[in-house]
Amino acid sequence: MAQIYIASPFFSPEQVTRVTQLEEALAQNPTVTDFYSPRLHQDAQAEQFTKTWATEIFHRDMAQIAAAQVIVTVLDFEAKNLDSGTAYELGVATMRDLPILALQEKDEAVNLMITESLHWYTKQVRDFKTYDFKQLPQGDFVGEIL
Repeated sequence: MAQIYIASPFFSPEQVTRVTQLEEALAQNPTVTDFYSPRLHQDAQAEQFTKTWATEIFHRDMAQIAAAQVIVTVLDFEAKNLDSGTAYELGVATMRDLPILALQEKDEAVNLMITESLHWYTKQVRDFKTYDFKQLPQGDFVGEIL
């Protein structure tokens, strides 16, 4: 199981580019043992987008969140909305008292339930290359809160 779980949308080319850059930054960070990105694990026994497939993916991702020590998330989605799947994963992480580290490249307002659950926040993906995952320094959300 992975040390870090990446909670991020990957439904558009822009979102895929953003999470790919995040994966690359984490791969370069010497304090990162490993990470699990659901984007890279969409393979399943069942046909994609069927109930059986959804059940398999859901249980796999929940097992990875349960095993994670840290959640890294991408808040950018569409306008002032957070991806519903990402929001769900962050709720699970919050209830497990996992530190949530957030990337938000756009300047959109974020709901207080998300901002108040964050352990650390940045607007630059490159910061994940050097963030100390052993010490886990804190950093507050900076931006408009809904």
